[in-house]
Amino acid sequence: MSEKKYKAAVITMSDKGYRGERSDTSGPAIMQILKEKGMEVVEYFLIPDEFEVITYHLKKLCDEEVCDLIITTGGTGCAKRDVTPEATKSVIEKEIPGIAEAIRYKSLQITPKAMLGRGVAGICNNTMIINLPGSEKAVRESMEVFIDVVPHALDTLKGKAEDCGRE
Repeated sequence: MSEKKYKAAVITMSDKGYRGERSDTSGPAIMQILKEKGMEVVEYFLIPDEFEVITYHLKKLCDEEVCDLIITTGGTGCAKRDVTPEATKSVIEKEIPGIAEAIRYKSLQITPKAMLGRGVAGICNNTMIINLPGSEKAVRESMEVFIDVVPHALDTLKGKAEDCGRE
């Protein structure tokens, strides 16, 4: 982990959760893992699966430099209201396809349904954004794939990494 304590935000996209019809377990699971890895969780939102609402929160967090990392959960499937990847793509300046590819690769070893996941990862300003599926189980499995490289990625993004080619 980097010497700097990075700040993170978590956004859960769930119509039922937003309406109080379902308890959000994915967002709290992400926050727990981030805290265990030494990150400070500074924001948490539970919002509906609506393009404008998602882009508003992503842009606000990135433009105001509230955090270094945003992890979203939900809205990455094939349902008509699943628009998290599209909203994220509209905000990011650079995509980081390897993160989403690695998550899908690992998840495909668990379930063939993983090929239906459409999450993306990328950078907006100085903030990294990573989309995760909506289930707590999938969130935990996905975070195992990338969480240990996040500090290096953030160090690189912030211009603090040295000798990136060395192990």
